[in-house]
Amino acid sequence: MYKIRKEFHCSCGHCLVGLPQSHPCSRQHGHNYVITVELTAERLNSVGFVVDYRELDNVKKYIDDIMDHHNLNDVYPFNPTAELLASHLYEVFHRLNSYITAVEVSETPKTSARYEP
Repeated sequence: MYKIRKEFHCSCGHCLVGLPQSHPCSRQHGHNYVITVELTAERLNSVGFVVDYRELDNVKKYIDDIMDHHNLNDVYPFNPTAELLASHLYEVFHRLNSYITAVEVSETPKTSARYEP
């Protein structure tokens, strides 16, 4: 099995609903997100790739147009936790490229959430 990964970066704001008011994440704040997609294939294509990384330009366009420099609470109809973002982005990106098998969302260098069905 071959696996490749590609990182995308964006800056977004959000606040998390349902936390005590004393919790810092209940207030509006921002992150420099790193979104990593993983692609898997049993065989390589004729060039020797799982896929050409350029085939992920539509993933970058989605992140740039929908997420970057936006308040995620205004973008999504769910509480924008890293976990829920990872699962939602997997659903969106897998429709764009069926080789995508997992999405990881990192809010800080020390934290991340990964969704892999």
